[in-house]
Amino acid sequence: MARSLPKPAKTVDLHATAFMDDLDDYDQDELLAEAISYFREQLDAAIYWEYPEIKFIHGKGTGNLRRAVYEELQRYKQAGAIANYYPAYHNEDIVVVHIGL
Repeated sequence: MARSLPKPAKTVDLHATAFMDDLDDYDQDELLAEAISYFREQLDAAIYWEYPEIKFIHGKGTGNLRRAVYEELQRYKQAGAIANYYPAYHNEDIVVVHIGL
């Protein structure tokens, strides 16, 4: 069976400017929803491709994206899909996700 999901980058930027066009067409809540959807796609692809880890850049900003990402990661961990996650030692604007169990 051929793999169908494209491989994600090892580090994924979740800022809307990194993966969306026409940002003026969206309000802040819609941008957050798009970023979380993109996060899920990239994390699911990393799990599918059996990456040992993946990093997500959520930035500082208001903290809404960081909180939403950490809530999603908690769900993935509780479901057994990931092993662990934590802020990067060199930059707290990045979360490191260990996939392998």
